[in-house]
Amino acid sequence: MFEHTVGAPVVAAVAVRAAAAVPGVVRVEPGLVGLVASMVRAARHRVTGLDPAPIEGARVELDRVADGHTVRVEVDVVISGQDQAAAVGRAVQRAVAGAVTEATGLTVAEVGVSIIDVVWDLDRP
Repeated sequence: MFEHTVGAPVVAAVAVRAAAAVPGVVRVEPGLVGLVASMVRAARHRVTGLDPAPIEGARVELDRVADGHTVRVEVDVVISGQDQAAAVGRAVQRAVAGAVTEATGLTVAEVGVSIIDVVWDLDRP
């Protein structure tokens, strides 16, 4: 029997891609904690020559439970001022939970969404 392990960076990459695809999300962007982690990760990848999938703006915590693992995901997004923040946040939660479960088979215990900025498009009515 083979056992496979899905690492936190893989889950974060799936979460970032799913969140970025939600209507109303302008971009996924790291908050202050994410910026520090991003700089460390970028330096490590420059040394190794890797070009990894973007994970900036997502943090992942894997928890071992009796029947496997569950995952908690935090995502930082910038949204459009043309959309309702609560609705976009809920849509991000659903999209991330669904994508992570589909891509990894992990049970998603929680998806936290932080709206770190709102972009107002003044060219639109």
